[in-house]
Amino acid sequence: MVLKRIKVIHIITRLDKGGSAENTLLTVMGLDKERYDVVLVKGLSVESNMAEDEVRTVEKDLAEAEREGVRIITIPDLVRRIHPFYDLKAFFALIKILCHERPDIVHTHTSKAGILGRWAAFLAGIPVIIHTPHGHVFWGYSGRRKTSFYIMLEKITARITDKIVALTQQEKRDHLHFCIATEDKFSVVHSGINLDRFSRMSVDFAAMKRRLGIPEGNMVVGTVGRLTPVKGHKYLIKAAGKIVKTRPDTTFVFLGDGELSDELKKMTFSLGIEENIKFLGWRPDVAEVMSTFDIFALPSLNEGMGRVLVEAMALGKPIVASDIGGIPDLVVDGENGYLVPVGDVETLAARIRRLLDDPGKREEMGNTGQRYALKYSSEEMMKKIDRLYRELAVSCCHFKE
Repeated sequence: MVLKRIKVIHIITRLDKGGSAENTLLTVMGLDKERYDVVLVKGLSVESNMAEDEVRTVEKDLAEAEREGVRIITIPDLVRRIHPFYDLKAFFALIKILCHERPDIVHTHTSKAGILGRWAAFLAGIPVIIHTPHGHVFWGYSGRRKTSFYIMLEKITARITDKIVALTQQEKRDHLHFCIATEDKFSVVHSGINLDRFSRMSVDFAAMKRRLGIPEGNMVVGTVGRLTPVKGHKYLIKAAGKIVKTRPDTTFVFLGDGELSDELKKMTFSLGIEENIKFLGWRPDVAEVMSTFDIFALPSLNEGMGRVLVEAMALGKPIVASDIGGIPDLVVDGENGYLVPVGDVETLAARIRRLLDDPGKREEMGNTGQRYALKYSSEEMMKKIDRLYRELAVSCCHFKE
């Protein structure tokens, strides 16, 4: 007897090379297609202002997802920013799709898609509604009034949600602190990465540094992330200004594009450290470039988990990161890196300088991080997602195990 497959529709506004999009793609491709019928509903990602290389890579990822048996539906009006006209059009488009497809489970990703997608699923009578916030917007993004409005929306929408998937225990605690939902509505599933990719990678560090224009013998402090305010890049640049005074043999590498690109570049000139800073934009060989880093820094103002931290750990890089959001779940202060208060430039500079001056500590923390990274494999993530789906399908959709 052939068992009926569980039909799951995932909804997300934009697909770029950010953490939430990478997690979503990994999930839809990782689900067993003999057990699941998988559909991905997405927007056009026009707001990401992606470079051509990033666009090509996303298109390649989507083509691979289709080869893996994922059906993809694009809603042009499904945008990340708040826009009443487009939002209303996207909302009705979602209802139409869900009424036609009749999935057993709708799984939404990030705040905007989470609000529109969950209410569309509720009105379409979908049995199971799951949401992964991929962090939250409770601080670091907007002003007080707008944030209060977002919190109210999340509280109301949580009532029609069967499960909220937090990436870390801290993200779950943050949601409970703001009384978004009761504790029984939460599951914690870490965002996984393909560890095989990092273990198989072979890079000629000296050659890569030459291609990137990094002076021979220079130490490299690097970060990866879209150049937006919440990532806190300006604090790393200010810290760099302090560090190069005593360690002029240090190059700081910024991987990623975004609306702050010009502003951050101007900062480096105003501080007189432009020779020590490399803005590389987005590149398809992110992991290979990261392998040249001696230290990985993440000065974010808010972070759901920071899956790029797992990638840095898999590469054996010691970490200096903000003590915020889900980061402390991954970085244990003094073991695989250092945690610093958000926006504290002096402490950020001091911790980076300490690692620059201590090769033994860098190696020790890097080795510890590689061991920690094993807990965040894509295989472990998919086991937990599969278990959650099956439990909810059995209880709400009357599927048989």
